[in-house]
Amino acid sequence: MSKTSPKRPPSTRKRMILMLIAAIVVFGGVFGIKALIGAQTNKFFDNMPQPAAAVSTATARQLAWSDDAEAVGTFVAVNGTDVTTESGGVVRSIEFDAGQPVRAGAVLVRLNTSNEEATLRALEASAKLARVQATRWQQLGKDKLVSLDDVQSRVTAAATAQAQVDAQRALIAQKTIRAPFSGVLGIRKVNLGQFVSPGDPIVSLQQLDPIHLDFSLPEQRIGELVEGTVVRARVDAMPGVVFDGKVTAIEPLVDAATRNFKAQATVQNPDGKLRPGSFAHVGFALGGERQVVVVPQTAVSFNPYGNALFVVEKTARKPGETDMQGKPLTGDKFIVKQRFVKTGATRGDLIAISEGLKAGEQVAASGLLKLRNDAEVTINNKVQPSADAAPQAANR
Repeated sequence: MSKTSPKRPPSTRKRMILMLIAAIVVFGGVFGIKALIGAQTNKFFDNMPQPAAAVSTATARQLAWSDDAEAVGTFVAVNGTDVTTESGGVVRSIEFDAGQPVRAGAVLVRLNTSNEEATLRALEASAKLARVQATRWQQLGKDKLVSLDDVQSRVTAAATAQAQVDAQRALIAQKTIRAPFSGVLGIRKVNLGQFVSPGDPIVSLQQLDPIHLDFSLPEQRIGELVEGTVVRARVDAMPGVVFDGKVTAIEPLVDAATRNFKAQATVQNPDGKLRPGSFAHVGFALGGERQVVVVPQTAVSFNPYGNALFVVEKTARKPGETDMQGKPLTGDKFIVKQRFVKTGATRGDLIAISEGLKAGEQVAASGLLKLRNDAEVTINNKVQPSADAAPQAANR
């Protein structure tokens, strides 16, 4: 009878290899199934019909625009100042009402001049005596009874005394404050009995008709703006009202800090509606008309790498196209094509397109954030953004 040797168990190394192979097979199957599911899912979403985005559209129009420019300015009085006094004194009378118009030379305030008038009377008496003495000594000089030096001294003394009288009268006149020019007074800044020092403001005086309009423009336009150019001014306080004027002065110096130059227009203001210090929107034409293609500003996406818009095009549908529910689609199909353009001047809600767009083409005017190139869109023009060259704010 032969002996059989006992069966040896597999080694630990073989068991580890078998377990590793089994793990690879199991995990490989799991990842393979997951990859297959992901690929099918991606394929489904890639081929799934995208919902059409709703947009409003606008047609590019060709308009005749002049080379207009716009600026902001400030109204400035032709003559405007705070009326002051040259001499100090106590206010004796106030002879104006706040806010009233006055003519040049009208008395506004009188200061107390009692002491000055008393001094004037004394100086006038001295001057009169000096003149009598000078006349007497001149007669004596003719008769050779006194020297010519004595005569000249008496004449000089008389002239000096008269000069002192004139100086005192001028001092008294300084204490009567008059309007230096015609205009409209502001709110008075002094009261009866108040002591005012030289230079203290009495009341504001502004000449309102005509009135100046100061504004600034970039230095590139310094050769385009000339004296006599007609300007149109609008103020926020009076919407819809336009005030016409003409450029009367151009500053020859360009500000080194801003690279702008100043210009000044004169505007007639017979009703006094325009006031110094008011803010104004200034518009003026710099040349002849030219043809431009314009679209609403809302149709343009302004980006650092270039401005673009979406042009709406109509195409035929492919056979068998369906919507997200699988229903067949019929009718015209509208898609958008992104196009980079070169923009020009703006006017109100409109912007000029100098390159990249032709008149008559249809562009998306709203809903741009949800658009991409070749995306399908539906057109809904029931509500459209404003596209006015001269929009007016609603008064609510």
